[in-house]
Amino acid sequence: MRYALLINERPEAYEGLSADERAAISAEYTTLMKDERMLGGERLQPAETATTVRVQDGEMLVTDGPFADTKEIFGGFYIVEAGDLDEALELAARIPATRLGGSVEVRPLVEL
Repeated sequence: MRYALLINERPEAYEGLSADERAAISAEYTTLMKDERMLGGERLQPAETATTVRVQDGEMLVTDGPFADTKEIFGGFYIVEAGDLDEALELAARIPATRLGGSVEVRPLVEL
């Protein structure tokens, strides 16, 4: 079954880390992408680049930024092929954001 691993990061998670520590974290993400169960994924630009669209009473409202009332921001995602939820959870736990104060939402994809 395919799952989306939705990565939520703390915006300040990388502050104070040395260049070597940042490189080590990037290497972990690269290693994850080489796992045969990874079907794809992308890292998003910073939250400041987001634009949010809402429709109220038939009128489109566009605002800058995500304006999510949360301490975490949506930073990227992976699409994986896993045998079951436990396998998807194991992959999610390997994502560095999970130990840097962030979280990963694991959600099965609708199979068409």
